[in-house]
Amino acid sequence: MKNFMILTESINYIEENLHENITRNDIAKHCYISLSMLEKLFHFALGMSIKQYITKRRMTQSAKDIAKGELNITDIAMKYQYNSVEVFSRAFKTVWGVNPSEFKNKWTFTGIFPKINYEFKEGDDLFMARKRVDMSEAYDYLKEKKGSYVLCFDIQHLTMFNNISLKAGDAAILEQASRIDSVATDDMLTMRIGGDEFALLTGVYSENEAKKIADTVLAKNGSPIFHEGKEYPLSLWCGITTIPESLRYAEFFTEMHRAITDSKK
Repeated sequence: MKNFMILTESINYIEENLHENITRNDIAKHCYISLSMLEKLFHFALGMSIKQYITKRRMTQSAKDIAKGELNITDIAMKYQYNSVEVFSRAFKTVWGVNPSEFKNKWTFTGIFPKINYEFKEGDDLFMARKRVDMSEAYDYLKEKKGSYVLCFDIQHLTMFNNISLKAGDAAILEQASRIDSVATDDMLTMRIGGDEFALLTGVYSENEAKKIADTVLAKNGSPIFHEGKEYPLSLWCGITTIPESLRYAEFFTEMHRAITDSKK
């Protein structure tokens, strides 16, 4: 319970200070824990360092700012505490695979690394607490499109990529997002709903039409990703469900993950 509360508080503190010049020590001090212990907690629970988590969140929010088009690249870099566009661009490309100036031409999706939420139930420990992402930004869409079909995607054998390196795993996840993004129209919404799980909210009410969209994505199964000069085939699973009439986030998450599990049988 204590570790769960510390992790939750640290994530919330980071979220509130994404635009500030916060340090890892600031976060540890805020949570009344040593930096070494907080780093261990992040590695154990999230599989990444505090710095990596902050960078991924900042680059996700930066992508949203680029998509809006209200700020230039220099202003966005400064907003997220990068003192040079060059350093910001390198960080952005590490997460998105393209430079900030190229982003709008390649991507519609902007939520590559949403804020992580933990749902704690009495008796759970940190390991048992399921990671969930913040769906608040999608609330209006979900409310308006109740009953429409949702395609739920998962990478086949992600462990194989992660065993090569975490960068290879990130490259596989980015390619998965790209394949889904390529079929998403302006009236659809793509969300990352877990480590390598994504949901495409299609907004369509025809199961056959939804399956055709899924088939277009799955037609690329076996096509390789390129990582450090080598090719690795990438395939996805896809389950299908609908946005429930009675919208409860926890139940909806469970249903989306159940759809993915059923697709693997």
